[in-house]
Amino acid sequence: MALSLHSRLGPYEIISPLGTGGMGEVYRARDTRLDRDVAIKVLPEHLASDAAALARFNREAKAVAALSHPNILAIYDIGAEGAATYAVMELLEGQTLGRRLKPGPIDWRAALEIAISIAAGLSVAHAKGVIHRDLKPENIFLTHDGGVKILDFGLARMHHSAGEPGGDGLETQPGVILGTVGYMSPEQVRGQPSDARSDIFSFGAILYEMLMGRRAFDRPTPPETMAAILNEAPTGLSQSGRSRPAELDRLLSKALAKEPGQRYQSAREMASVLGGLGRSAISGAAAESSDLETIVEPRFGKPPSSVSSVPSVAVLPFQNLSSDPENEYFSDGLAEDLINALTKVSGLRVASRTSAFAFKGRHDDVRRIGEQLNVRAVLGGSVRKSGNRLRISAQLVNVGDGFHLWSDVYNRELEDVFAIQDEIAQNIVKALRGILTETDKHAIEKAAPADVHAYDYYLRGRQFFHQFSRKAFDFARQMFARAIALDPGYARAHAGAADCCSLLYTYWDTTPSNLEKADLASRKALELDPELAEAHVARGLAVSLKKDYDEAHAEFRTAIRLDPTLFEARYFEARTYLAQGMLLDAARLFEQACQLRSDDFQSSSHLSSIYAGLGRKADAQAAAQRCLQIVQKHLEMHPEDARATYLGAVAWCQLGEGARAVEWASRAVAMDPEEPVTRYNVACVYSLQGRLDEAIDCLEKSLKLGFAHREWIEHDSDLNQLHADPRYQAMLKSL
Repeated sequence: MALSLHSRLGPYEIISPLGTGGMGEVYRARDTRLDRDVAIKVLPEHLASDAAALARFNREAKAVAALSHPNILAIYDIGAEGAATYAVMELLEGQTLGRRLKPGPIDWRAALEIAISIAAGLSVAHAKGVIHRDLKPENIFLTHDGGVKILDFGLARMHHSAGEPGGDGLETQPGVILGTVGYMSPEQVRGQPSDARSDIFSFGAILYEMLMGRRAFDRPTPPETMAAILNEAPTGLSQSGRSRPAELDRLLSKALAKEPGQRYQSAREMASVLGGLGRSAISGAAAESSDLETIVEPRFGKPPSSVSSVPSVAVLPFQNLSSDPENEYFSDGLAEDLINALTKVSGLRVASRTSAFAFKGRHDDVRRIGEQLNVRAVLGGSVRKSGNRLRISAQLVNVGDGFHLWSDVYNRELEDVFAIQDEIAQNIVKALRGILTETDKHAIEKAAPADVHAYDYYLRGRQFFHQFSRKAFDFARQMFARAIALDPGYARAHAGAADCCSLLYTYWDTTPSNLEKADLASRKALELDPELAEAHVARGLAVSLKKDYDEAHAEFRTAIRLDPTLFEARYFEARTYLAQGMLLDAARLFEQACQLRSDDFQSSSHLSSIYAGLGRKADAQAAAQRCLQIVQKHLEMHPEDARATYLGAVAWCQLGEGARAVEWASRAVAMDPEEPVTRYNVACVYSLQGRLDEAIDCLEKSLKLGFAHREWIEHDSDLNQLHADPRYQAMLKSL
């Protein structure tokens, strides 16, 4: 029955037609209660008027709704309004696999990714006794965001229900043929009872078509097609002349076996084999062993001149595919943790979080991203988080040729997130370097908190922490506190809380309370995990603010011993030396920090100022030029970043570009006029330009807003010209 636009079915307002078929009309509609768009299928009259068919429809709709899996189309509601009986489903944007296949076959690696998602959905459905019986490309949907959905679960049997006795399932009716010709199993063709293994056959036919670009049993007429399904084997992939792993032929041969007992006996079994093939894809050839052990070897050709020749990788921020956009903290956090884990592997160069996250929300070609970041491989992925369920997809791409080195999909519980991270990290290292050493394995393992929900709050805290503002650090501290409440033994959360208090004390709120909280939290982090490098950094930073410099340096050096790749250890120890006025030691560590994180403009900026204060003009200008190169690249991605702007302004001063420096400083103030750190650095610009009254005014404003780091003000060479000014001397005395 056709519906008019803006008419209603219960609380659902019809917006536009989406399509029509044997199962009825489909519309886009608006759920006026939840304020979301949905798809509504209005059942055809012969089903809506049959009591037995409606009873079966209700039963099957409930069964499918209970599956709640990211690879299965979700059913939200069923109902009746007047003569219309309808089902309400999630609205998908994209195209069916059938439409995707019209131009021709799909690259075997991409086909494997789709197949792995289909197998995941089938595994869950079969485990709960729901059999599809009409799998075909038109019932597989590819969403714009890279998702894969199985459509019309359990509804195929409804199409043939008019002549059935009430309540009996079709599988009890011998001679009734279910499915779509071309994808039916032999038992379906014969009208025999069928089970999950019939779906395996149909799934095999779909995978064959993705790889070959034609149906496995492609004959001129339906009877001839049915005869081929019963009696003939499809042409092998190896005979097509296209390069694919030989194991794919064996997989399809088993999936398309004529006898159900000779096929994979469950979708889970087939999913396991597909997953093994997906992991084997990183070597460019399938594993030859019978148990599909993953064989991983580098398969890089000669990289382009703009791509690094050493093992190197960039981990892009994972795309948040959850229904709640606020779950972005979780997808970002997973990527950040992977970066941190991979950085600890010797011989592997990893692009920093700042560089990789500059591409967040963009859709640049992976090869272009790799060339810009000077890495040999790029890891991308997506995360769908729904309650306690996770679906994580990850793909490692070779920058040289754009092919996948490795990919996998994880459908797990939230509690499995740490195992997933470790597995992804290990597979990346295997793909880039060969087999992991025991030292590498230990390096990428992390201590999991007792409560995985504590980790969830920890990731929220990390997201706020990176925003570098007073409000963000306050929020981060609250998130770390919640993590600690759930898991008092979570050392990383205690270290995070300590860092928040230390940075709040440094830049905004120099109250004894913040200093005391930083001290207690850093002590607790070390007590819980003496081998955690981040805990030693947190402790070093906290005690440096108490001017216990010897203890601070001891903590920073312990952190460097535990994790030589940890940027923060060298960066904060350099700042500690700077606060002591020990400029040469500060410069040495800032240089090391620059080597560890080549895209960090802060270290380069500090170096430029230190060298200028030491009278090393050439070194100061070289550091300023390096800083500006990084800053300008960063501002292309983040034009509203006030910190990059005012540090760039300082660099322009060192290069003698006074007018440009002042223009950038003014722009930074306009971005964030009430930020004390912004005002402080703009004061540095005015001081370097000899505009001393404006520098003092800006510095006073900074102090009123909360900046009160006396040691930094006293030893910052950018402010040297202010030292004789009475107002400057009065400010120092007030701190």
